[in-house]
Amino acid sequence: MQKNSIIQVNNLEKKYESFHAVKGISFEVQEGEIFGILGPNGAGKTTTLEIIETLRDKTSGSVSVCGLNIETQANDIKQLIGVQLQAAGYYPSLTLVELLLLFSGLYNREINPMNMLAKVGLEDKAKAKFKELSGGQKQRFSIATTLINQPKIIFLDEPTTGLDPQARRNLWDLIRNVRDEGATVVITTHYMDEAEQLCDRVAVMEAGKIIALDTPDALIDQLVATGFERKKEVKKANLEDVFLSLTGNEWKDE
Repeated sequence: MQKNSIIQVNNLEKKYESFHAVKGISFEVQEGEIFGILGPNGAGKTTTLEIIETLRDKTSGSVSVCGLNIETQANDIKQLIGVQLQAAGYYPSLTLVELLLLFSGLYNREINPMNMLAKVGLEDKAKAKFKELSGGQKQRFSIATTLINQPKIIFLDEPTTGLDPQARRNLWDLIRNVRDEGATVVITTHYMDEAEQLCDRVAVMEAGKIIALDTPDALIDQLVATGFERKKEVKKANLEDVFLSLTGNEWKDE
């Protein structure tokens, strides 16, 4: 069944005086998928995301989100999306319940804070202050805040940077759950294993341009078809799998 396009980007450009950050890129995101924007630091991933989120002005091109124009209907778009805040965006001395109630007030939404925390495996941290959380817990809580307004699209900008293997895999499971409950997820990352595990399709960016766009499997098959072979034989598991097997695979207080 053909899915509907929920984000459309056409010939998007962003210039900062002499610096050309985004160079005429075009792509679509389909409803209900996890779409990855991949690339090294400075490739233009975050700039592209912030333009779609209506947080940054574009130089030229067009972007629509849920059929709405980012220039003329930005306020309407903000009601339909969830944007993950960085840790600096929270009051560190408030408890998780207090923070959720604060954000729900800003969204003018009534929520059950404990239900929200349960979705991200943090119900036992309800009375903890944000500053007391581990890195993985902070990331999971930040995703909980994106769910307050029941968004159609959730944007995650390099959500697992700095996390250990256990916390990364836990966050992957959480992102899949968010998608399975009906949201479309757009994620930026520079971790290729993360994109391969999570994303239905990926756009690879380099120096402000999209240089490839397809499913991870298709992109790998295209490379193999050129005669490419890994120098080292690929085993059925890697050292990260060993670590997780030894330390356990359930959510912990990361």
